[in-house]
Amino acid sequence: MQPNSPRELTRCAGRFDTDAKIERLAELEHLSADPSFWLDGERAQRLMKERTEFATAIDTVQTPQRTIDEVREMVDMAEAEGDSSLLDELQAQLADVARSLDEAEFARTMGQPTDRSPAIVQVNAGAGGTESADWALMLVRMYERWASSRGMTVELIDEVVGEEAGIRNAVLRIEGPFAFGWLKAENGVHRLVRISPFDAAKRRHTSFCSVFVVPEEDDSIPIDINESDLRIDTYRASGSGGQHVNKTDSAIRITHMPTGVVVSCQAERSQYKNKSVAMKMLHARLVDLEKRRRAAVKDDIEAGKMGINFGSQIRSYVLQPYQMVKDHRTGFQTSDTNGVLHGALDGLMTAYLLAAASGEPLKVHALDD
Repeated sequence: MQPNSPRELTRCAGRFDTDAKIERLAELEHLSADPSFWLDGERAQRLMKERTEFATAIDTVQTPQRTIDEVREMVDMAEAEGDSSLLDELQAQLADVARSLDEAEFARTMGQPTDRSPAIVQVNAGAGGTESADWALMLVRMYERWASSRGMTVELIDEVVGEEAGIRNAVLRIEGPFAFGWLKAENGVHRLVRISPFDAAKRRHTSFCSVFVVPEEDDSIPIDINESDLRIDTYRASGSGGQHVNKTDSAIRITHMPTGVVVSCQAERSQYKNKSVAMKMLHARLVDLEKRRRAAVKDDIEAGKMGINFGSQIRSYVLQPYQMVKDHRTGFQTSDTNGVLHGALDGLMTAYLLAAASGEPLKVHALDD
């Protein structure tokens, strides 16, 4: 979006309907003025956080609108008086407004309640053996670095190490501002092309991993979990975690028998805490499964019926014979493969989120190489 006149910018600003937000903000301010508001501290803090978010969202639109109105008046005056000395300054103000409207446009992609939720990120190695296990570990580190760069916290919930290197699968809990809102862009199969560090002949290998992301907190669909439908197994943690974690049967695996959904947690020292975390994960997975069913999505809950293999990827990371990361849903690509693998994901995520918010269908296809 590159509008270059007050009229064009006014049309852009008009897309952001703030009436509902203003109404909700007024309601929240009325509630906060009630003397009994702070009797329920947890509820009060949640509503005050919501109030701040709505006030910021309204200001994000109203401030550019005021600037547009002021620039329009100045342009009219300059044209009437034949004075062009202010045009450069006014053009700079319009450029600032355009940038702020771009930011507001992106903010619209984070409008769902679940976007603010912590994200549960599951990475599964696919076709490719040791290569894919190593690729899965690279992806986990990529998301850890991305989250760290945004000041988010990352907790390793579960991990199954590979036989020779890397990991077979891992589950992360990432918490921070709009954690799920950002990470929902990563759902799908990720493909790596490189010269294998495990191949003595230095041949080029292709590896696949699936990334599955759900919000930890999602009450949009009521889900009742019956204890009689669960098989709960305890086992000794196999990943990193210290002597106590590795020497006691504190890890928990829960299987939801009607659906076959399996979740596990070994991050905590306490079996009780691990079960509590696993139950949250199970709830999130069942909500997501029900959403997919209602939307008639044909993908299997873990990776899609196409499988974790060639032709089903959403994104390719090519390190050889050239360097390129390309998102096949949006066409966004960059040659900064090292930056991406070290967590520079904002460009890829933003392109997907904006495209998804536009309502246009997204394509997934293979990269020709």
